[in-house]
Amino acid sequence: DTSGDRYNGKCDKDGCDFAPFRLGNSTFFGPGSSFILDTTKPMTVVTQFITSDGTDSGELVEIRRKYVQGGKVIENPAAVSGGSGHVSISEDFCSAAKKDFGDVDAFSQQGGLKAMGDALEKGMVLVMSLWDDHAAHMLWLDSDYPTDQPSTKPGVARGTCATTSGDPDEVEKDHGDSSVAYCNLRVGDLDSTYDASRAPSCSAGQMSVVV
Repeated sequence: DTSGDRYNGKCDKDGCDFAPFRLGNSTFFGPGSSFILDTTKPMTVVTQFITSDGTDSGELVEIRRKYVQGGKVIENPAAVSGGSGHVSISEDFCSAAKKDFGDVDAFSQQGGLKAMGDALEKGMVLVMSLWDDHAAHMLWLDSDYPTDQPSTKPGVARGTCATTSGDPDEVEKDHGDSSVAYCNLRVGDLDSTYDASRAPSCSAGQMSVVV
């Protein structure tokens, strides 16, 4: 990044993200009963890939996210800022959010959802991990980032963590025994991989992932 070559390669390093906090909803995801999704309790995360013709071979045009917790299916909230009104990842949402936040739209430049769908068609490996960040201390995920911009600027506030947090030396020294568990991974037709009436068999602090 410091060389100025971030957007000169073939990899879309930014992607197109739908993060409720960054999009203006600070009460959707967090620890405790005051949040719609309580991160202290097990949840099922559902990701759906929608094609133009509803078939497995159609062009990818939308990515939806929903959650299951406490016997309820919880839909993704609508964006408040940055692609306001959208509830899922689409070409229109990505372009609007990039414009509203003043971000480089490398996602569209690299082919957008169609290019992603073409890549998925060739086959990918799902990787889930617990990691730290030596470049930006994960501030892009749940703090104010970039740190040289005011938190009031659209797209900068991404979570409640302090901008001094996430130092990898500190994380590895003080929290080297941290862990996460993913369970009940499933793949299937839309809305066939989860059951709101059945609680996840994961323990607290674990996440059930289905697509």
